[in-house]
Order: sequence, then C-alpha cells, then structure tokens
Amino acid sequence: MPPTRPPTAAELTQDAGVGQALEQAWQDSLPSNHAPRHEEGGWIYMDLVSGALSIRRAVSGGESLIDLTSPPMVAGAVVVGKFHTHPNPKIEGWHTGPSPGDRHVDALHGVPDLIRAEDGIHFSGPGSRRGGLAGGPGYPP
Repeated sequence: MPPTRPPTAAELTQDAGVGQALEQAWQDSLPSNHAPRHEEGGWIYMDLVSGALSIRRAVSGGESLIDLTSPPMVAGAVVVGKFHTHPNPKIEGWHTGPSPGDRHVDALHGVPDLIRAEDGIHFSGPGSRRGGLAGGPGYPP
C-alpha cells in the first residue's frame, strides 16, 4: 500500500538505513582529525509506491558548510529529509546544533534536517515534509 504521509524527523532517525547513512557521514567527515575535518551529508527519499526510504549522498563540504540545495531527482520518489554533519568539536568553541544559517535554509527547503554532531543528532526545519507527499520530487514548494 502506498504511503499516505511523509515520515517525521523522529521516524527518520528510527530507520536503520537512515541511521547507517548518518553514522557513515559522521565517520567520513573525519571529526577527530582537525586538518581535513569537513561536513558530509545528503538527502533522504521516499518511494511513492512502496514507502521505502533511500539515501543519496552529496559532494563533501568544507569545514563548516555543505551544499544541499539541489537534490538529485530519483524516479518515483520524493525528498522527505536531508542530513549533514557538524564535525567541529564544542571544546574548540563550535556549536553542535543547527546554526542560524541551517535554520534559515531548512525552513526554505521544507524538509527535516538531521544534523549529526559529537553529542548526538539535532533537528532543524519542519517536523516532516511541508505539504505532505505532494508538490514534486525535490524540495516542496
């Protein structure tokens, strides 16, 4: 039976594939190595027939940024979330949760943003995809 609504941010974190993608992105961001430390991330898609979730990774970012503005199109699926890492440690004065820039962009994109940092997972953006499953395959209008 096709899904009737997008998953919530909390439901996304409970999905094994999403959890695995978050942890892999965390490891790939090299959080314990100062010089090459960088943000990693990607998009979470829901198949409109089966409801299955899938992941597409973005190009690696910089020390404190990543570009998630243009999710690739996945046939038969819509973007229901995105994720990225904050690998810079609190002890060095970095904020582990969503930055003001994250909050602004996440409100525009209209899907939950799961942010993996040293102290766990933080949420930004709406609680689930704005407008439900309608509105095209990319970010909702």
